[in-house]
Amino acid sequence: MRKETRQAYEKYAAQIAKLNDTGDVSKKFAVEPTVQQRLETKMHESSEFLKRINVLPVTELEGEKLGLSVSGPIASRTDTTKAARQPIDPTALDSNRYRCEKTDYDTAIPYRKLDMWAKFADFQQRIRDVILNQGALDRIMIGWNGVKAAATTDRQANPLLQDVNIGWLQQYRERAAQRVLHEGAKQAGKVLVGKAGDYENLDALVMDIVSSMIDPWFQEDTGLVVICGRELLHDKYFPIVNATQAPTERLAADLIVSQKRIGNLPAVRVPFFPKRALMVTKLSNLSIYYQEGARRRTLKEVPERDRIENYESSNDAYVVEDFGCGCVAENIELAAA
Repeated sequence: MRKETRQAYEKYAAQIAKLNDTGDVSKKFAVEPTVQQRLETKMHESSEFLKRINVLPVTELEGEKLGLSVSGPIASRTDTTKAARQPIDPTALDSNRYRCEKTDYDTAIPYRKLDMWAKFADFQQRIRDVILNQGALDRIMIGWNGVKAAATTDRQANPLLQDVNIGWLQQYRERAAQRVLHEGAKQAGKVLVGKAGDYENLDALVMDIVSSMIDPWFQEDTGLVVICGRELLHDKYFPIVNATQAPTERLAADLIVSQKRIGNLPAVRVPFFPKRALMVTKLSNLSIYYQEGARRRTLKEVPERDRIENYESSNDAYVVEDFGCGCVAENIELAAA
């Protein structure tokens, strides 16, 4: 580590200590709630997809879902000469609870890279952004591919972070299997789309699952979109919605909206979504909860490895607010044109 790099790094460590009211950042400390909130805001603002869903703090490690959407109609009439009016709770609170799982976001930056960054005035911001931007991408990857929360994860065996937490698609499989189409009548384990298939085209598939799997009061909701894998629609149908955004400043290009509609609904593509699957829902029906005040961090220099190491953890949960406001089709196989 060069002299100017050390000076920049020590200023960075001192700033972290000051913000979190701790004397030594090389010992594990609790990130101040206000700092945690700013980090979370910066993380989800780096991704257009995360900006469209809910990223929210919760107090408890586990508990009832927040109920951020309306669960159904509330209009009614009662003959009060015979019975009392019966108000209902309009918020969507399925019986399923959330549970935040401890997730480590540990990173290491070699001295040689710090030496390159030290010449820039935004040295501290560069370190922060490289950690937050990858954390944002990891959350999206877990949301679509997570199937379990293993005590010890294995990135080699699970390159899409399948063992870090239970994501949105897996929650549908486990908690709302009646809203998941995983095979058709033509061939076991596959949903065939094309001539002589289960559906003639993707439009027919989407229209069928919307009408049969989504609650009636959501079927006409203008917020519904079709989130699909990259093999289902050709790239030419997907211009970047944020063409005016500088890609060096944010990851906003991770949400891509198609020029084409599927089943008369807008089609969108996000990173790491399974290639041969689709989900119909409102983006606001998907949430990530993080436990407030539970973020932990340690920052230390490791000269024997010629690098600095940042150990950081957050208690996170992936939540579908209302299963009735969505459905999933997977194992889709398109017939050759």
